[in-house]
Amino acid sequence: MAELRACPMCGSFFNYTGLREVCHNCAQKEEDLYQVVYRFLRKRENRAATVDRIEEATGVDKELLYKWVRKGRLHPATFPNLGYPCDNCGHLTHKGKLCSKCQDSIKSDLRTFEAAKEFRDSILEQDRGTYHADRKKR
Repeated sequence: MAELRACPMCGSFFNYTGLREVCHNCAQKEEDLYQVVYRFLRKRENRAATVDRIEEATGVDKELLYKWVRKGRLHPATFPNLGYPCDNCGHLTHKGKLCSKCQDSIKSDLRTFEAAKEFRDSILEQDRGTYHADRKKR
């Protein structure tokens, strides 16, 4: 079921159905901008353009470019210098929310945590088998 939302770009109300985050008019403007960017990138000399170069040449906002890469409309395989910022460090990535460096760092931290947990568990297991009685009389 559709819900009434305000368009984040122009502020007008529209029926949000989950397909797009903006109203029909803004979606059409976005599509027109996409066509400008796509025509720019189809030229052989522009295929290796960076996000900054595309923004400079076409006037399209970086956030829109990032959105199109995230949604798969602009493929980094075809345009190798395109990407969107990692949620952790801001370095450009091509898939997921984190760049490979941040993913590797998190995986390393998890391995360290698991090793420390196994060590703590083994110490606790050893302590369970040993009982100490206080033999001093008071």
